[in-house]
Amino acid sequence: MNHNAERSGARALVESLEKAGVEVLFGYPGGAVLDIFNCLTDAKFQFILGRHEQGSAHMADGYARSTGKPGVCVVTSGPGATNTITGLATANMDGVPMVLITGQVPLSQIGTDAFQEADTTGITRAVSKHNFLVHSADEIPEIVAQAFYIATHGKPGPVVIDIPKNCQQAKTTAQYPERVSLRAYHPESAATGTQMARLAKMLNDAKRPVIYAGGGVIASGAAKDVAAIAHRANIPVATTLMGLGAFDEHDPLSLRMAGMHGTWAANRAIADADLLIALGVRFNDRITGKLAKYASKAKIVHVDCDPASIGKNVGVDLGIVADVKDVLTTVSSRVKSASHADWLEKIAAWKAERPMSYKPLHEAVIMPQQVVEAIDAATDGRAVIVTDVGQHQMWCAQYFRHSIPRHFLSSGGMGTMGFGIPAAIGAAIARPDHMTVAVCGDGGAQMTFEELVVAVEHKLPLTVVVINNGCLGMVRQWQELFYKGNYSGSILTVKGRSANEHLEQDLEYDYLPDFTMMAKAHGAAAYRVIDPAKLEPTIRKAVKSGKPSLVEVIVEPRANVYPMIPGGHGVEDTVFD
Repeated sequence: MNHNAERSGARALVESLEKAGVEVLFGYPGGAVLDIFNCLTDAKFQFILGRHEQGSAHMADGYARSTGKPGVCVVTSGPGATNTITGLATANMDGVPMVLITGQVPLSQIGTDAFQEADTTGITRAVSKHNFLVHSADEIPEIVAQAFYIATHGKPGPVVIDIPKNCQQAKTTAQYPERVSLRAYHPESAATGTQMARLAKMLNDAKRPVIYAGGGVIASGAAKDVAAIAHRANIPVATTLMGLGAFDEHDPLSLRMAGMHGTWAANRAIADADLLIALGVRFNDRITGKLAKYASKAKIVHVDCDPASIGKNVGVDLGIVADVKDVLTTVSSRVKSASHADWLEKIAAWKAERPMSYKPLHEAVIMPQQVVEAIDAATDGRAVIVTDVGQHQMWCAQYFRHSIPRHFLSSGGMGTMGFGIPAAIGAAIARPDHMTVAVCGDGGAQMTFEELVVAVEHKLPLTVVVINNGCLGMVRQWQELFYKGNYSGSILTVKGRSANEHLEQDLEYDYLPDFTMMAKAHGAAAYRVIDPAKLEPTIRKAVKSGKPSLVEVIVEPRANVYPMIPGGHGVEDTVFD
């Protein structure tokens, strides 16, 4: 092959994606990207056709979260590009590496209100790490290389490449660069010797230390390093929602998840700690509650690759801008063995005092927490769990014992309903040798249910579990607790039944839509579970089949997520029931 041969910009794009190591491309075609799609039939990577651009973006996101590799998506101009905004914002908030390629009208038509024209670079600026507008076919290979570099170096994030149609059609001899050099972007940063010495001293002097592990631990591949230090010095470990799997929750040192719906032991330990080692976390409001009371007794060390996150929400005593794994690898040899017996005894008392538990409201009705416990049991805790957003998301965080990095995928910062099914498809495509379970509520499942057919087309080992309570559960819970039970717009039941009738009468099963019929219409196996005795066997059957399946579980609609620290409050205001 003549590597200097002239070819179209579209062909140069596909070659560049191959050079970048792309294995799977998700997307949806349209007029402004037909030249690109014309080159996909003989590409060296797999193309996955979604059923909506938002779904395709979430698939790329799920692929990236499950592998650590950048997810890649291609869509057309105008509505194709604008439909990906939610997917971009979701990935951007959670630091997920993605490259989104969008078609654009020809350069000469930009600004003329041409058919399906949109200012993609302007629209995506706030929800992407960086974006490019291509001006010539000659730019395409280098811009692709730069996009992948930016997406994966420093704090990961989504990068957009907007390619006008005439640039796709124009000829070029430009080649993919051997190396990338960006004059204005040098995100790599290392801890200084002074910082390492100070961190080691703080760890060795602490009497009540807590390690607080976030998504940055998983992104940097530092889970084993966290465990090594925790075990050497007997330091308890709490995680964020995004950090679930960074530390084995079966470990006696695990405090499990902290924050608004975290464990009593995790939140109490952080409140009473004299040293908080925060690794790859954002300290967002769902974690800190009332800032003035957050970890008020502790010296705080914050390690993160993003300099903007240090000190942004919580004041710190030592901020280190560096890769979490690099820091832990360097400091590990300086951390002395310690017992912290008194501290661990106090934590054990908190665990015993308020274990994660729930009370069945009716013996014949399935509690939603039981569903998550059944998934854990049916998969031996080994499944890749992908959640949508709402009550079920928190129950999955609380009642599934997380032990493996990249096995819990969820929209954390953006809280995107509709994320679950398409992200699970992306994860299942990335890791077909793993069991993948998407856990959704009846609200979020309806937002992107059309993507289920993609799992059927590709015969993916994916089970979708719909926890159906006939309402938007988290919205309903907040309306119950903070809006005097005014269930406005949160009940998803049969027409003619009021919210209070739904919540007060005996449970009925005539919810709309019928998810089992929808699943069968898409070609998946489907089951409905009402009897608690059939719950685990049905989920086990679906998961072990290795085929696309859906299990709809009718659950108690009045169940709430507890414990709960109301927004803006401290740990002392925790509500347990």
